[in-house]
Amino acid sequence: MSLPLLLLLTLLASASFSVAEIRSTQIRSDARPLILLDEFGFTHRGQLELNVSHLSLSGSTPDPPELSKVGFFLCTIDAWAHVLQQIEDAQINCVLRSDAIKRVFIFDQLSSPSASAFNFSYAESSADQYTLIFANCLPQLKVSMNVRSAMYNLEGGRSNRRDYLSAGKTILPRVYFLLSLIYFIMAALWINVLYKKRSTVFGIHFFMLAVVLLKTLNLLCEAEDKSYIKRTGSAHGWDVLFYIFSFLKGITLFSLIVLIGTGWSFLKPYLQDKEKKVLMIVIPLQVIANIAQVVIDETGPFGADWIAWKQVFLLVDVICCCAVLFPIVWSIKNLREAAKTDGKAAVNLMKLTLFRQYYIVVICYIYFTRVVVYALETITSYKYFWTSVVAGELATLAFYIFTGYKFRPEVHNPYFVIDDEEEEAAAEQLKLEDEFEL
Repeated sequence: MSLPLLLLLTLLASASFSVAEIRSTQIRSDARPLILLDEFGFTHRGQLELNVSHLSLSGSTPDPPELSKVGFFLCTIDAWAHVLQQIEDAQINCVLRSDAIKRVFIFDQLSSPSASAFNFSYAESSADQYTLIFANCLPQLKVSMNVRSAMYNLEGGRSNRRDYLSAGKTILPRVYFLLSLIYFIMAALWINVLYKKRSTVFGIHFFMLAVVLLKTLNLLCEAEDKSYIKRTGSAHGWDVLFYIFSFLKGITLFSLIVLIGTGWSFLKPYLQDKEKKVLMIVIPLQVIANIAQVVIDETGPFGADWIAWKQVFLLVDVICCCAVLFPIVWSIKNLREAAKTDGKAAVNLMKLTLFRQYYIVVICYIYFTRVVVYALETITSYKYFWTSVVAGELATLAFYIFTGYKFRPEVHNPYFVIDDEEEEAAAEQLKLEDEFEL
């Protein structure tokens, strides 16, 4: 087994996979030396149920093949350092020979070499985050099988109920449900604002309402999705609704940022061609990003194209985040030029300040939710995975509140109540800014 492959496995093990559940995997004529099947955070009462059917081995291998080099095992991220050292020092030639791993089922335990199915249960009392991996140290051997893996923790007390959510994620159903209530209250308050100030409401304000409602439904479906997985190991269809509302929420949120950045409806009733092009880029990219997210969540790391889909998702997400900044920059530039020519320096300065603030907030939001949250997932213990989820959702909540407050409908537009002194002061400030830039 090559060292680069083990290094790749170490990288994958540090990534955040989809929420563990009862997972069914079909492997067909696969000669890969390592196949990652699932990841799970066990408590001291962890359980693994492994059901393999339609098992067949093929390839130009010695007859009979050395089945002690083929099997399933569990391994922690920290244990890989020891495995890598053993490989480098030539102490072992197969990962299944390492004393750092926990062997679940080795194929030499089969009742006969021609056996096509087996069931096995494994109890894990050492609390940690483990990755379930299938290892094949025979290069010429191709394996075909259907694997059904169920990883769960037994709750304390007499009930011994199964919890199919990984330790650190078990409270997520309550977190998502609480957040959905908060967004529902926000939607109700926003509807009240729109009704009271309906004389100054623009189309963008109704679009904001749609974004908040979709976020509410998205969180509610995610809470039900995680709740059913926690109790039964299956989402019972809630994952489909979650993906639908996640798709709609993603498209509308990025579109909202673009529309606000262009000043649509409250500064101008139309979009320029270049602004339309940004929307035509962002929307299809969001479609691709959501397709990639579904593939990543549903196939898991065992899929041959899982890494490629992961890279596609990250690339598309970065492109979308950069694209939405251009309309804000264009609006700032246009407002600066207008302030020098139309004689309304104070009005344009106030708009300019608002768009500058929004530009900074959008950058902070993108940086926090894409970089800081990922860093939290990486550095925090698996027991506290929920903290990164809460941090990301609180940042999103703060962004929604800031956007709604700064661009709320106003009965008395402050841009039309500016006296001559304020106008002169604003003109002087714009002049000083130009001199500073020069």
